[in-house]
Amino acid sequence: MQTIRIAMWSGPRNISTAMMRAWEARGDCAVVDEPFYAAYLATTGLNHPMHDEILAGQSQDWAEVASDCAQRAGAPVIYQKHMTQHMVPEAPLDWMAHVRHAFLIRPPEEVAASFSAKMDHVTAEDLGFRRQAELFDLAFERMGVRPPVVEARDVLENPEGMLRALCAALEVPFAAAMLSWAPGRRESDGIWAAHWYGAVEQSTGFAAPRSPAKAPAHLSDMIAECEPFYQQLASHRLTAA
Repeated sequence: MQTIRIAMWSGPRNISTAMMRAWEARGDCAVVDEPFYAAYLATTGLNHPMHDEILAGQSQDWAEVASDCAQRAGAPVIYQKHMTQHMVPEAPLDWMAHVRHAFLIRPPEEVAASFSAKMDHVTAEDLGFRRQAELFDLAFERMGVRPPVVEARDVLENPEGMLRALCAALEVPFAAAMLSWAPGRRESDGIWAAHWYGAVEQSTGFAAPRSPAKAPAHLSDMIAECEPFYQQLASHRLTAA
């Protein structure tokens, strides 16, 4: 059985977990939730919520995790949910040649507003926009074709159309089962789900979009720093099928 491996690159506080739910609901897909998180925390020394539990529950070995991302099998489709900010300079990137890539984006102000509600201190590096743009260019180079980019609000406004477009771009058949799922936690969820996944655990599909969130005024310079990288990716965003 040939395995299709997909890496979806997102920053925090996007619809990345809901997107993971959609792929897992297909029935032919196994998902991997932020496999580099423990290695990222161990390398940076950052004190995130559930820090100790994450370090204890996940491999901190960059090479081991990268090898698994490149080779994992067991289902026709392996969907990997990745956070761009996890790919610090120490992170290996050669494994990216062995998977298909897609990028999930959301405006920096909305990301900053949501992230700052959960974290006391927020930096541009935490939001990962610069790194997302760099990984997009690298994936383009590795794949030989421009990776698909999906805007979170577009997905919320038209889940079926956008998922059809994303599947087509990744050369994976669309499955209507992606449009809904059972509520609750999954064994595939990272241990950090207890802190971050409350809303997703109550969901049964993509929720209707809300009014854009406003970030605190003191984050305006950081948001402006992230904006050009967001716009770079947004210029390539998919439209609904």
